[in-house]
Amino acid sequence: MRVAGIDCGTNSIRLLIADVDARGVLTDIVRRMEIVRLGQGVDRIGELDPQALARTFAAIDDYANDIAKYKCESIVFAATSATRDARNRDVFISGVRERLGVSPQVFSGIQEARTSFAGAIQTLTGPLDPVLAIDLGGGSTELVLGTRDGDIISAFSMDVGSVRMRERRLVSDPATSAEIDAARHDIRQALDEAEQHVNLGQARTIVGLAGTITSVAALSLGLTEYDPQRIHGLQMSVGHIEQATQWFIDATFDERRSVAFLHPQRADVMNAGALVWQEVVRRIVLRSEQAGHRLDSVMISEHDILDGLALRAAGVLA
Repeated sequence: MRVAGIDCGTNSIRLLIADVDARGVLTDIVRRMEIVRLGQGVDRIGELDPQALARTFAAIDDYANDIAKYKCESIVFAATSATRDARNRDVFISGVRERLGVSPQVFSGIQEARTSFAGAIQTLTGPLDPVLAIDLGGGSTELVLGTRDGDIISAFSMDVGSVRMRERRLVSDPATSAEIDAARHDIRQALDEAEQHVNLGQARTIVGLAGTITSVAALSLGLTEYDPQRIHGLQMSVGHIEQATQWFIDATFDERRSVAFLHPQRADVMNAGALVWQEVVRRIVLRSEQAGHRLDSVMISEHDILDGLALRAAGVLA
């Protein structure tokens, strides 16, 4: 069965066209990403900006051409943090329906978390249970504790992400120490709440997903161009995560923009995303030590909610 999954988040919109066999194994046909910043200003004004909507609709028109070209039998379109936070989300929902003939599903944070986990674990080999997957997006960060068989133990969605933290706190270039401290306070408060739902110390394998996390991995590897083959499955040491995230936090916008593999429109929010990732990893390391097992590394995955959406489109995932 040939299917299409579209993930429209706060920062980017992504398309996966894939063939799904009887075992539920995905074979990629097309995998695309455009930075449209749908969530521009949503944290501040609570509405989707007309210019952001126009950028997103233009990308959807382009994706619609690919979906028709490759004769997809089923489409699942998920809208996440920015859309669920916006008062005028109906404008976006109507626009998607007009262009694709399907209505986007506005995922709750928990739906987003569960779908990300399903997409991430499909290609994992050898991790110890339980697995904690962290999907760090533009508007929110999902934490899901589960097993390699796909059973979910617990999940939580934090309202912290690269775009939200950049717009709310890190407004200077480079960010001032006071701005960084304020952002850290917000992230730590969100983690405190997350820990009421997810036992971080219970995890034996940590998996990091999505653009901020893979970009931190690419920097640590010294890549001059983005190479998903080298990033997927990488066991990245906690020390290397600390170093690479700190570089992004300290760097100016021009320094971040000069990184060869980084999408130019991701450069302005990478310091905020790196800060979120650094705080999340530090908290997990602390809880792991308190639980009596040391966390030395994090597995980096190129597979995430987009793969989960393709599985939904094929009827493999409920």
